[in-house]
Amino acid sequence: MSNKAVINTDLAPAAIGPYSQAIKAGNTVYLSGQIPLDPATMELVSDDFETQARQVFTNLRAVCEEAAGSLGEIVKINLYLMDLGNFAIVNRVMEEFLTPPFPARAAVGVKALPKGAQVEAEAVMVIGD
Repeated sequence: MSNKAVINTDLAPAAIGPYSQAIKAGNTVYLSGQIPLDPATMELVSDDFETQARQVFTNLRAVCEEAAGSLGEIVKINLYLMDLGNFAIVNRVMEEFLTPPFPARAAVGVKALPKGAQVEAEAVMVIGD
């Protein structure tokens, strides 16, 4: 018997492929990558990197909350950036959404992201630890 549960919310963009927004296994939640889509229109929120980064964290927060958790319970986050020159901006935005102790993190430069996004983030959250 599986203890796996699918997490889905209309407050974050619907999956654009064969995946779930998140999967909860026990008290661990694996959040799929979020790009800066407006959940209502499924379009990029802006061409501006900072606006895109804020939307990514807003989308992550919505999925965390649907799983009965919060951004503060994220233990690992992976960021994918089209331009590593935006590293300082994404750090600043991350500090708006998260407080110390910050999760473990990787930031990776990539050639392309879905729908022309400039940033994507995926995370692992542990609830009630």
